[in-house]
Formats: sequence, structure tokens, C-alpha cells
Amino acid sequence: MRRFGVHGRYGGAVTPNRGIDADFLALPRHELADAALSAATAAGASYADLRIHRLNTEVVQLRDGELETSVVSREVGLAVRVIVNGTWGFASHAELAPAVAAETARRAVHVATTLAALNSDPVVLAPEPVYPDATWVSSYLIDPFDIPGTDKIAVLEEYSGRLLSSDGVDHVSAGLTAVKEQTFYADTFGSSTTQQRVRVMPSLEAVAVDAAAGSFDSMRTLAPPMGRGWEALAGDEVWNWTDELAQLPTLLAEKVKAPSVTAGPTDLVIDPTNLWLTIHESIGHATEYDRAIGYEAAYAGTSFVTPDKLGSMRYGSPVMNVTADRTVEFGLATIGYDDEGVASQSWDLVRDGIFVGYQLDRVFAPRLGQSRSNGCSYADSPHHVPIQRMANVSLQPSHDDISTADLISHVENGIYVVGDKSWSIDMQRYNFQFTGQRFFRIRDGRLDGQLRDVAYQATTTDFWNSMEAVGGLSTWRLGGAFNCGKAQPGQVAAVSHGCPSALFRGVNVLNTRAEGGR
Repeated sequence: MRRFGVHGRYGGAVTPNRGIDADFLALPRHELADAALSAATAAGASYADLRIHRLNTEVVQLRDGELETSVVSREVGLAVRVIVNGTWGFASHAELAPAVAAETARRAVHVATTLAALNSDPVVLAPEPVYPDATWVSSYLIDPFDIPGTDKIAVLEEYSGRLLSSDGVDHVSAGLTAVKEQTFYADTFGSSTTQQRVRVMPSLEAVAVDAAAGSFDSMRTLAPPMGRGWEALAGDEVWNWTDELAQLPTLLAEKVKAPSVTAGPTDLVIDPTNLWLTIHESIGHATEYDRAIGYEAAYAGTSFVTPDKLGSMRYGSPVMNVTADRTVEFGLATIGYDDEGVASQSWDLVRDGIFVGYQLDRVFAPRLGQSRSNGCSYADSPHHVPIQRMANVSLQPSHDDISTADLISHVENGIYVVGDKSWSIDMQRYNFQFTGQRFFRIRDGRLDGQLRDVAYQATTTDFWNSMEAVGGLSTWRLGGAFNCGKAQPGQVAAVSHGCPSALFRGVNVLNTRAEGGR
């Protein structure tokens, strides 16, 4: 079975960075910073920072080759955070003018002063080197916002047509979301950073309808969202659209006719296109320090990975090594500096199966006794306060040259799981179940047709301790999502997760049709 993939951290040519857009550089960034920071300190703030945040988002959606949605939205504004007597204050405004920035800073000080009487836990920021006039641009070749909307629609129409012309495909959905995010940050310590990053999320889904049976099934392309530009969708250099679109109708037809899975303990080889989501839910969210101490609880719960387990808990088998990384090329959470002026880093969360690290921002690092934040602060809008957000959390590959076929060859009777779909996990990030897009029966070390109605269920530590082997560099891929949710008011963030193929022994497999009473 041919592998579809993109270059990530391990291998592939490095894409040259583009420059930051001239119209963003033309904004009165430093004048706004001077006005806001001076007004904040004059009003009594011991610390202040200013963030100018501009977001361009384009959404294109087609149904059966016909345009349904083509929308471009833009958001821009400034935000000021202050600390007054150990208490945070925050205010924002849509107008980028020095007088407005100064008044916004004074409003932030008023918020902090008002809240100070309720604050029993004074804010302490971890130290960070000063970065004056720093710039960073993500790796992409073609700015998607330089491409006319008609051209984007034409490519999605053409891809849709390839699927619709195939026997057994009744409907096709096609879509592209593109985002360009630009920020300017300055603080009273003396740091100032200007950054620009681009990301795209392409997707096509084919649907087969059985009118006689009153049923349908679907299959989606495996292309992940990426920290890339238009080059990810146009042509086959980044993603092999030609081969996948040619093969998808046949795979869907086989899936429709496939037998239903037999539930019970089963050996699984899980492809990176599926495993990334399990990593996100059971490791990424679980190792956010604010969840672990109960600071974040209302949105999707806390975490079973509490601080007393740091350095001692066996998270998984000895082949489990997980890093948090804000530097990996093409990662959705990759950035030069976070929204607190902290330079991006890479660090261990799990080493040889042992839980060894958390994700932190400048407030939570001192609470854990750490001397420095690892750069996990982000706000999704100029009108939202920065919060601790997930880095690109990734399972590391084997040092040995182990292919997916090698892993499959060690399974006598099991399932190869490809592509993500639905998922469920409890409020402690502990009990979960996941399904997928494609399931291939493994018999005597070889693939033997498809199965359907498959989900796998486990507790987090049981699952990762059942991991017997991981693939090598050739199997490692970045997956990810645009819509990781957190906080109230809710914020979304884009994040990638790299992983190799991996072999798990004796995982409980459910039959989703039987579980649903069908």
C-alpha cells in the first residue's frame, strides 16, 4: 500500500522564509507600544505588554463540485496586559492609534486594581532574556492570500471532479481553510517581536450511498493541516493528490462491502494519520500544567497527570519518547516567540516511558519550581487574553530503520488503523476511545482486506504501555488540527503532532455498530 506523506522535522528540504508583509510593518507598531507601556507604568503597573494581532482567514467549500462558501474574514486589534500589585489586568481595542493604546492600557490598570482585592495568589513571571526588534516568519513558499479565490475554487472543482467521475462515489465535499497570522509584541522588559505565520487545511471527502439499504459510508483524504502555503494543495510536490484521489474511490468501495469487526483484545498497528489525535487527547492535553493543578477545569476537564507523578509515573513502555516542540518546521504551533515574549523551545514530556515534563507559560513555570517558561502562551484574537496552550507534541521514532510493513509483519491477527475520525475521552484525559477512516485486517503479517465498524478503547497508561515498537524515521509524519479548544471564553489554536507508525498489543477493540445497538 503506497504511503502518502509530507516532509516534517525528519528530512525534506528546508523551505526559505518569506518576508513579513509590508502593510503590517507599516503599522505604527513601536508608537503604539511606547504609548501603551508608558501609560501603563504611569498608572501604576509594575509590568505591561502590548500585542498587535492581525488574522486573515479564508474558507472555501464545495459540494459535488459546486461552490457553497467562499469567505475571507479579517480581524485586527491591540491588547494590553498589565500587572498591578501582583494582579493581572487586560483590555483590548480594535483601533490602532497611540491615544487609543494609552487609554486601553489605563483601562487594563483599572481592571487589575479592581480585581486586586479578590486575588490571593500574586502573579510572578519567570525571567526570560530580552529580544529587542526580533522577527520570525514561518516556512512556506506561496502565500495563499496571493492566489485569487477563483484559482482556489478551480483546483477544488477539479479534484472533486476526479472523485465524482469514479464509480461508487455519489457525493463529494471539498474544502480549504487558509490563515495568515501576524503579531507584534512588546513589553516593559525591553523585548519586541514581529512575526508572521501561514497555515492551510485542505480536505476532500467522498460519500457512497446504498439507497436500497438506506445507508451510506464515507472516506476522507489523509492530507493533514500544515504550516505551509498554497503549495500544499496545488500539485503533488507536498502531498500526492494524484495518487490519493485515484485510489480513494476503490478504497471506499472496499470499505462499503467490508465485514464488520469482531470485538475483543486485538493487536493494532496504528498509522500516524490516526495516532496523532490519540497523542493530542491523551498526552498533549494531559501534560498541560494548568489542567494538572486544576486551574483549567471548566473546558474539557483537568488531568490525571498530577505534579506528584512528575519524574516517577510510567506513562508508557520504554519505547515511548514524547517531546513538546515549538520549533519543528511546518508545525501548526510552531512560532519564534510566544505571546509572552518567550523564545520557542523543544523539551521532553515522556522519556523512556517515564513522565518527565509539563507545558508551561511564564506564570506557571515558577509555580512548578522551573526557572524558565517553555513558551506555551498564546491568544487566538487581539480581544482574548493569552493562556497556556499546547506545543507540537510528538512521539519520537525509533533509531532503527523500521517500516510500517515491518511492524505489520510482526502481527499474526490484528488491524492496521489509518486516518482519524471520531473520538471520546473523559474529563481526566484517562479513559478514551477512538475510531478512524480505514481499517485493514492483518493476517499472518500481511494486510488482508478492510474491516468496518472499528473503534479502540483503553485507559491512557494501559494503551501507551501496550506499545511494543515504533517505526523509524521513514514512517514519521506530522498530523494535527486547526481547532483545539480551551478556556472560557473559548479560544481555538492550531497544533501539530508528529509520530511514526506504532505497534500495540492486546488493545480492546469495539464494534461500533453493536455498541450503537444497530
